[in-house]
Amino acid sequence: MTHSARNILLAAAIIGAGLPAHAENPTVGGAAMFESKNIIENAVNSADHTTLVAAVKAAGLVDALQSPGPFTVFAPVNAAFAALPAGTVDTLLMPENKPTLTKVLTAHVVAGNLSGADIMRRAKASSDGYFHMQTLSGDALSATVRGRNLYIVDESGNASQVTIGDVNQSNGVIHVVNTVLLPK
Repeated sequence: MTHSARNILLAAAIIGAGLPAHAENPTVGGAAMFESKNIIENAVNSADHTTLVAAVKAAGLVDALQSPGPFTVFAPVNAAFAALPAGTVDTLLMPENKPTLTKVLTAHVVAGNLSGADIMRRAKASSDGYFHMQTLSGDALSATVRGRNLYIVDESGNASQVTIGDVNQSNGVIHVVNTVLLPK
């Protein structure tokens, strides 16, 4: 074995020593999230996403979010929906408002499987400090890094912090956010 090969193996052993053998998915809303399950199968178990799940069902998006994807979902917690003006969620859940609800929900979904590290790297590398994404609704989201935190910014300039990132799914990834992202 050459001196260089030994140094590479030693460096790999030192770096690997501090890492778990298998990085596990974070727990979300008190529930384990399984990489072998799809976005819907995991989301229904999160106590923090009951409003989002109800909205996805009302919009008829369950089948779409169970499809192979891959999708990157910025998933607002219940508190994010509760922070909307009084009556907003109830109004959106009405059958006659299904098109608007669908637009709001699909404004949280980007095609592809984008890890938090990848999003942060792209934002830091861009000339304006933002990584620009197009959502399934056709609206724009931008990601930026502030300190060590990742923020997703909607078209109105409202920033939502990613509070739990990289929740891997069989058909993509969920990044939990603390604000509802609104299309214009």
